[in-house]
Amino acid sequence: MYRFAMESLYKWKKDKYRKPLIIEGARQVGKTWLMKEFGREAYQNTVYINFDSNSRMAELFSADLDTDRLILGLELYAGKKIDSKNTLIIFDEVQEVPKALTSLKYFCENAPQYHIICAGSLLGIALHSGTSFPVGKVDFLKLYPLSFKEFLIATGKERFAELLSQQDFSMITNFRQTFVDSLKYYYFVGGMPEAVLRFSENSDFNEAREVQKRILAAYEQDFSKHAPNEIVPRIRMLWNSIPSQLARENKKFLYGLVREGGRAKDYEAAIMWLSDCGLVHKVSRVSSPNLPLKAYEDLKAFKLFIVDVGLLGCMTGLRQQVLLNGNDLFIEFKGALTEQYVMQQLAAIPAFHTYYYTNDRGSCEIDFLVDNGESVMPVEVKAEVNLRAKSLKTYKEKFHPRLSVRTSMADYRDEGWLLNLPLYAIEELANIAEERYSG
Repeated sequence: MYRFAMESLYKWKKDKYRKPLIIEGARQVGKTWLMKEFGREAYQNTVYINFDSNSRMAELFSADLDTDRLILGLELYAGKKIDSKNTLIIFDEVQEVPKALTSLKYFCENAPQYHIICAGSLLGIALHSGTSFPVGKVDFLKLYPLSFKEFLIATGKERFAELLSQQDFSMITNFRQTFVDSLKYYYFVGGMPEAVLRFSENSDFNEAREVQKRILAAYEQDFSKHAPNEIVPRIRMLWNSIPSQLARENKKFLYGLVREGGRAKDYEAAIMWLSDCGLVHKVSRVSSPNLPLKAYEDLKAFKLFIVDVGLLGCMTGLRQQVLLNGNDLFIEFKGALTEQYVMQQLAAIPAFHTYYYTNDRGSCEIDFLVDNGESVMPVEVKAEVNLRAKSLKTYKEKFHPRLSVRTSMADYRDEGWLLNLPLYAIEELANIAEERYSG
């Protein structure tokens, strides 16, 4: 299984200003596998330390954080010499020993020659709960579920992924049915590595669904085990409300759908906890589409998406026959799956910051606004091939964006002001925009 994040890890290794690296991401998106695979490919040796229920490591880091002493302790524990040039040191579930996180400051300042990568299932919570280490002493990499192109590679369609990377849209159109079929499979299987692996082995949707059920059960266990007791019921209620929130035509999050009479102050901590875990994407409304979008964020209006489109389908009990064959009763939720899919691909593009826009009257709504630091691109999402774009035209007439994007099941077409980009090619938007703006 290939992950594009591997390319980022090689860049990190070669960077002469390299700092200890923290990989963030939800449980079971493949952080441990990625770290070990990188160690196997790029280093002569790997020292892997799992801090979960590891009393010996807790004791080692409980004393002073002298880096020479720590390296000696790690060597004794691993039973091998740590050569700073040829050994990758992996700290897994590092949030279980907060002083190990703190030690990264001292490795950065006093022993930068060592190559150290850290990860943990709930690391985001540890980082946002005040665990002590100075900002600026570590590098960060966010890992998400497999993107659609990674899914194509994992399921034996490397050449089709290459076509997307090359943006050869005439050839892509010739093979559009292969892309459409694979996209439908991706809607069901999603990008969680174990689910993709099971599906890639024998194309069994049922096996993928069983994996998804196990992952969702593990998330539920995390709520009880790791969240503050007073917000656990609210986390559960909020988490379980997300499919019904997204099934509505207006996908703005409503607290009243979580519980009748629900208010923001009741659920703010629950949203933050799920966000810190990497389980939800919070997409805020902006009141004006100007750079930087962050400055125009409306904190009271937002959409919530979950970490993976396959898990969203699993939460609703969606059967593959309905998705693959099409069903009129399913049309509303197909829109929810499509928007979830698009958000998932956009979230994995490091250069993008994603919001959405509605005017004050609510007569113009743009599904996503993407800020790449240079421009704001409106992105309208269509589940099928219906290409009516009233809101996009209204937006264009008022704000005159250099590039507007409509993504749907229709074929690629460049109309100058409007780019019709197939859903299965949305991952290429960053490269298309870069070429458009540099040209």
